[in-house]
Amino acid sequence: MRRIQAAFLILALCICMNALAEENERIFVENEWNYVDQSMDIEDGIPGNAGGVLARIRKRGRLRVAMEPFFPPQEFIDATQTGQDRFAGADVDLARMIAEYMDVELEIVPMDFVDVLPALTEDKCDLAISALAFTPSRASGYTLGNGYYFAESQASTCIVIREEDRDAIRTIKDLEDKTLIVQSGSVQETMAAENIQYYLEFRRVSQSSLCYEAVMKGEADAAVMDMETMKNYIEDNPGCGLVLMDDVYFQLDEAYKGDRIAAKKGELQLMYFVNGVIEKVVNRNLYDRWLTEAEKRIKELGL
Repeated sequence: MRRIQAAFLILALCICMNALAEENERIFVENEWNYVDQSMDIEDGIPGNAGGVLARIRKRGRLRVAMEPFFPPQEFIDATQTGQDRFAGADVDLARMIAEYMDVELEIVPMDFVDVLPALTEDKCDLAISALAFTPSRASGYTLGNGYYFAESQASTCIVIREEDRDAIRTIKDLEDKTLIVQSGSVQETMAAENIQYYLEFRRVSQSSLCYEAVMKGEADAAVMDMETMKNYIEDNPGCGLVLMDDVYFQLDEAYKGDRIAAKKGELQLMYFVNGVIEKVVNRNLYDRWLTEAEKRIKELGL
């Protein structure tokens, strides 16, 4: 009799475990665009049944976020601070909020932009938060969440040239004997490759700021840049000698818009948690407030 009871108990346990596994598989999914658009309740922190990277974050007591900290106002270095406090910007505020809901410490892991996403698969970080735009290749290689910031400008990518070259460089065809520069690994690099067929040299650098600096110094003739970033830079630095090419810009597909957070491919539960934070950020309009605060601090620092 006891053997029969034990057998029934084991059978019931197996059924429950299989049902739980099927339920988890059913719940944690990506949509047709290969990104996670659903979320979980995060009010009680990391759930007790957490697995994968989410469980390791709880055990470690620290959330590691990879970031290229040279893309103001999203991320920049505040030289008046030291240690982790020197990392500032709206993306840092977002990372801090995620860590707070997880009830763990935040560690920003600075690196070149081209290394940010590979750091996920190499277990050098848990999340990548670095003004990452959605692209199909990123979605196929990493787990992406919902968009948390949508730029006001519909055009995402522009071409920056020296003001003195405005008459000489008016169309894409005028770039055929020019040196073009772009940040390696960025969505701007993809947009340039898809839309610009004429150039003498196509250079890639690790930081976006190096692109427009190279144009200012005459080391490159044109830079492919994020439009909103460059408009803000030129407005804040009227004597920089840079302008945007008139009526030349590239638009993202509607489905690709919005900055995203990335995790290692398959970490769907982790992204469900992250999306729970993103919902609060979007609903409370927090990111725009953080951007405003970051821009104010940037002016104070003279960056």
